[in-house]
Amino acid sequence: MSIPTLLTLLGLTSAFIHTAVAETRATGEAKVWHTVTLTFEGPETNEAATPNPFTDYRLEVTFTQGERRYQIPGFWAADGDAANSSASAGNCWRVHFSPDSPGDWIWTASFRQARGIATSDAPETGTPIAPIDGTTGRLSIAPSDKAAPDLRALGRLEYDGTRYLRTRGNNQIFLKAGADAPENFLAYSDFDGAFATDGIRDNHIKTWEPHILDWSASDPTWKGGKGKGIIGALNYLASKGMNAVSFLTMNIGGDDRNVFPYLTYEDRDRFDVSRLAQWEIVFEHASAKGLFLHFKTQETENECLLDGGDTGPQRKLYYRELIARFAHHPALNWNLGEENGKWRGDHRHEAYQNTAQRIAMAAYFAKNDPYKHPIVCHNGQSPADLYGEKSALTGWSLQTSKKDFRNVHRSTLRILKASAKTGKPWAVACDEPGDASYSLVPDAIDPEHNDARTNALWGVFLAGGWGIEWYFGYKHDHSDLSCQDYRSRDIMWNQSAHALHFLRSNNLPLAEMNCDDSLLEGSEGFCLAKPGETYVILLKKTEKEIHPGSKQLRKLELHHRMA
Repeated sequence: MSIPTLLTLLGLTSAFIHTAVAETRATGEAKVWHTVTLTFEGPETNEAATPNPFTDYRLEVTFTQGERRYQIPGFWAADGDAANSSASAGNCWRVHFSPDSPGDWIWTASFRQARGIATSDAPETGTPIAPIDGTTGRLSIAPSDKAAPDLRALGRLEYDGTRYLRTRGNNQIFLKAGADAPENFLAYSDFDGAFATDGIRDNHIKTWEPHILDWSASDPTWKGGKGKGIIGALNYLASKGMNAVSFLTMNIGGDDRNVFPYLTYEDRDRFDVSRLAQWEIVFEHASAKGLFLHFKTQETENECLLDGGDTGPQRKLYYRELIARFAHHPALNWNLGEENGKWRGDHRHEAYQNTAQRIAMAAYFAKNDPYKHPIVCHNGQSPADLYGEKSALTGWSLQTSKKDFRNVHRSTLRILKASAKTGKPWAVACDEPGDASYSLVPDAIDPEHNDARTNALWGVFLAGGWGIEWYFGYKHDHSDLSCQDYRSRDIMWNQSAHALHFLRSNNLPLAEMNCDDSLLEGSEGFCLAKPGETYVILLKKTEKEIHPGSKQLRKLELHHRMA
């Protein structure tokens, strides 16, 4: 059977492809910023097999267009439809590619086998596996036909050496607002695996039942209708104007303990292929709805679980699988760890990663992520040991500790200024504003959210930060572990969407503006300014009357509206 005939029978969308020898399928929309997936027929294996399909094979495909070159890691995909079949065996090996320009791309596959080869950098190590190794082909890529907010219309989100990230397709600054909670977003009962019934904190398992009504008939599911709750939750966030969602991908030993990519709770070198394929359906839908993906790769309780905190074979394998399966999405960042490293006076556990270990994690992502997505780390402590050329970090994921959010603005500003002094300004977002107990409380407790809105939401943006993600404290319903209904904070989604709209719609020269609160003489508030031209001001308290003709506003030469 010819490849074109095979593609037609399977009902797949195919890119134009020429193969040298191996049976290869190209699926997906062959357009810029979309994902084109190559699936090769290779060795038949299973999740428990020897050689280990995750550690002892290495598939890489190099895509070139003129001088442009992407070397993309591949992965074993069982039967190629594991999200629906729950297959644990098969002969499908897969690569996801997201092209960044139209025209023809030439690809060449490398497929080799040896013990531990998946985390080896040596190109010629191991034994070539025919017929995949050396296979070549061509993809003809058209421009994207999507419209915003679909991230495939905006292009890859990139760090360009400034404090704001930009979407490469339109070279526009990307400001984010969304959900940092629940951290166990992926502890979902419809995903494959025994984690939901293994007796390990099963009380935290989610159904996302309140959001099933937000699912629509055109949305994806798996296994005959599973996934409606979590897909509906994404729909709801997007419908409120949010553009970010955050989640842990590994919380073994942490607060929840139900989210991990492995086959079992004890495994460190074998992955649950069907569960990861189901995660991919969720992430793909999120990107199509315009939601930035915040990958929190570990939390403080397990930061030394893999390789004792080093970037050794276990950690490299984990990161490689994340990159191979999910790096093709246009807008994401890799977070090295939630609450990573020791806080002053913090004695919650004995094992913390040190500076060298954090530098090594960042270096791995910088070297091995072909798309060079932003790399951040999460904590409230000073990151002075990681600024500038000391690490490959491109930003900071800030955590604060005050119930009234009063330190969000100054903490954001402190890190922005300190990083800028090194010559490598970071993009800073406050991804856990407030404190652990309360933070963003439900609307039923505080419908106005005055402290959250003024001190956190506007505090981060008027410091020059690029975004905010809302954390839900433990002392209220729908907390960071128990949340199943994002409507519990519906009012704050409205307020956050208003802030995004204001900052986007007024043509502000954000890249040329800096925080200068000293301009607000006699008033308490925040000021982001391009002196003599543009000012965005939030006034909380003032000793003087502020009106359009006041001396204070004349002094500021205000040309834009006040926030």
